[in-house]
Amino acid sequence: MKTRITLIIAALFMATNFSFAQQDEECMLNLTLMNDYVKTKKYDEAYEPWMKVRNKCPKFNIALYKYGEKILDHKIDNSSGAEKVAFIEDYMVLLDKAREYYSSKYELGEVLERKGVLMYENQKDLNINDKKIYDTFHDAYMQDLPNFTNTKGLYVYFTKTVDLFNAGEFELQSVFDKYDDVNEQLENLNEKYAKALNEIILKEERGEALGKKEKQYKKYYQAKIEANGKVAGSLDTYLGQLANCENLIPLYQKDFPTYKTDAVWLKRAVSRMYNKECTDDPLYIELVKAYDATAPSADTKYFVANVLYKQGKNSEGDKYIREAYELETDTFKKSKLAKRIANAFKKRGSYGTARTYYREALKLNPSDGTPHLRIASMYADSAKNCGDSNFNKRAVFWYAAQEALKAGQVDPSLKSTASKTAASYNANAPTKAEIFTAGNAGETITIGCWMGGSVRVPSL
Repeated sequence: MKTRITLIIAALFMATNFSFAQQDEECMLNLTLMNDYVKTKKYDEAYEPWMKVRNKCPKFNIALYKYGEKILDHKIDNSSGAEKVAFIEDYMVLLDKAREYYSSKYELGEVLERKGVLMYENQKDLNINDKKIYDTFHDAYMQDLPNFTNTKGLYVYFTKTVDLFNAGEFELQSVFDKYDDVNEQLENLNEKYAKALNEIILKEERGEALGKKEKQYKKYYQAKIEANGKVAGSLDTYLGQLANCENLIPLYQKDFPTYKTDAVWLKRAVSRMYNKECTDDPLYIELVKAYDATAPSADTKYFVANVLYKQGKNSEGDKYIREAYELETDTFKKSKLAKRIANAFKKRGSYGTARTYYREALKLNPSDGTPHLRIASMYADSAKNCGDSNFNKRAVFWYAAQEALKAGQVDPSLKSTASKTAASYNANAPTKAEIFTAGNAGETITIGCWMGGSVRVPSL
């Protein structure tokens, strides 16, 4: 029995630097029992040996904390009343002890965000107010932002800010500040994930096989980017009508004299007024000018360009747009800027220029499939004007469908959307009967106009 225990412990926990010969025999036995029970998901049976080794040998092995979380999760899910509260509070203690003994594996931001989520999920049982939950997340944000990465935690952090405003405990500016804080963190995280994901995608494009870990990371990065994107949209929904022009304009008018040289404040004010379409107000122009004067950058040039476009000065605006694009040096930010520029040209009907910038965005961030959908929509919109016959004009829809499908190929979160979009385009293309009548099945049709491509007529 002793030999079996020693071999199991050595195999499971060889990464640690403990000398098992020097460890308490009882702790070794209970750790092994705990491991066996947890492996078979017998968490109730694992509880007793886990508690024994935890109390007697709290520094014995990190498995005490990793497995302890699973045990307590089970206990919380299957208890109620005072017993449930006791398990929740013990979970908090476990996280603190894990942080104390294994700080490199339990970063402060991670521990605080997990405690905050635990409080949020059990708020009624714990009988705690919104401010206590907010404060826990705020500590994570202020003390260890790089490790405050939990998507749910970031969402709750913001929603509790709105709830506290509605309760009269925060001012409206605090809500906007926290919205920006959380959004910026989500963007920073997605930038990190996208850069790592793009390295994997580029390796695939070179025809190199991915290793097991690379495949796992690819799925992980894609899932995180998708989740963060959904949360970013949920923030806007929860913010609701608080961020409308009627609230924004008087607030920024009041604060502008104080912050007219504060680049961060100006950036946030300009961005929010732009996104909420409050750009007709003279204050917006003042804010843009102040932002460009205080901290000229790719960002400020973009906003100046949009002011000029609104004034009908398209050629001057285009000059600033090009300047904005040239000034941006960060690859991820440049890809986002390329999309914004492309969207603006698309809206103006300058499809050729829009496609150029969409393709730039694809080069810079190949894991983002949205540019393919935008290009496809421009192709579809141009179908009626491109072609020397009704058949050839409608053949453009095949071309659009092909482009739409590319979105799902590079971005799994868009697979369903891409498939549905392509199907709708194909429904507008020539039918099998029309292909039979034309007698051109399998032939290649040149797509004219600004598109300049070709498409193969499907075989019958």
